[in-house]
This record gives sequence, C-alpha cells and structure tokens, in this order.
Amino acid sequence: MNRTDRLYALVEDLRAVSPRLRTARELAQRYEVSVRTIERDIGALQQAGIPIYADVGRRGGYALDKTMSLPPLNFTPSEIVALAVALERSRGAPFEAAGRSALRKMMAAISERNAIATRDLAARVRLLDPPEQQQVPEIPSIIERAIEAGRAVRIGYLDRFGATSEREVEPMALLDGPNGWYIVAWCHLRGESRCFRLDRIRTATMTDLPIVDRTVDGHISDADGRRLRLRLVGL
Repeated sequence: MNRTDRLYALVEDLRAVSPRLRTARELAQRYEVSVRTIERDIGALQQAGIPIYADVGRRGGYALDKTMSLPPLNFTPSEIVALAVALERSRGAPFEAAGRSALRKMMAAISERNAIATRDLAARVRLLDPPEQQQVPEIPSIIERAIEAGRAVRIGYLDRFGATSEREVEPMALLDGPNGWYIVAWCHLRGESRCFRLDRIRTATMTDLPIVDRTVDGHISDADGRRLRLRLVGL
C-alpha cells in the first residue's frame, strides 16, 4: 500500500471506530509500517485539516473528532447478516464496493459481543454459487462512475442474436431486472431511451460528453425493443 492509499485508509479506519481510540502500535501493525511512520502520517493528516486528536497516556491513542462521526448505531446481528446476504447475492452489481465498505464500517462500530454473534449467525447461512457469468468485471464500476459524473459512455453491446454494435449512450438509471442488472440510457443510435444488460456490454469507455437531464418514466424499451415497467428503490 502506498502512502496516499494509507492516508485515506487511516481516516476511514478512525472514522469507523470513532469515538473509540486506535493506538499508534495497533495502526502500525494493521498497515505493516513502523510506529514512527504512523505518527508522521497522523501529523500530515492533522496539518491537512483532518480533525484527528491524540489522547496521551498509557491507554491513549488517536481518534477522529466525535462531531465527524455517527453516534453508536444499534444494528442487530440479524440486520447486519441480512445486508451481508444481500451483498453476496449482488456480486458484480453496481455499488457493490460501496456496500462492502459500509458493511465493514458497521462491523467495526458494533460491540465485540455483537460482532461475535453476527459472525456466528453468518456462518449458518449458505448460498449456491450462480452459473459462470460472462460479464466483464470492470463494466459495472465504469457505468457507476459515469452516472455519478453525469457523463456519456461509449459501449460495445452484444444483442440477444449475437450481433455486436458500437453505441454512445447517456446513462440515466440502473435497473435490477429479471436477467440481471441493466442501465437505462438514452441511446444516440436509436434516438430514444433503452435498457442495456450489463452482462452484454463487452466494452465501456466514459467520455467527456455531459448527459442531458432526462426523466425516466414508468416504462422503458430494452435494447431489443421490448417494453418494460420500472419502479423506484424504496428509501
């Protein structure tokens, strides 16, 4: 791990356990560097304006300012395992990495007793591996970044008949459909909104072209012209 990655990881580590303390020795062991290196890293973060404070003394350590973290959250083992199961069933889906990051933060924030109970419960859950998928691993993250950045994407798309076409599309939304994940996008080739299965996208490149703000209505056509009904994620 290079220094830049380690600095980001240190902040996330301290944020996950705040307001509890991490000692320099614990952090040094975790990141396989010297205590002196951790002290220099913490100093650099403090100079950059990150609100890390040091509690001196035999039981002291470093912590992120309490105002920069959430109060203790009383997630139950069942709630955390439910999220873990959902993540396992969503391998290769958009936002998978963000979901796993959230799960790690939840595990770090709960008590040791609840963490043990959560791991024991998770050990009683089994999932069957799905058949081998042909999805290109990088595609979901490229589409995810394009939606967040508001940029069009140039894709190579394989239709259900095995024909490949090059298209420039403007991602509008992500869709969890009966055959996996899709993107709802404005297709420049067809001049209308279409759905594209992520596992049929063979190549994807984010462009510098900003997308036009378009409304996704309750129905959409897939890349083969079939009409599909949409619903929103409930939050």
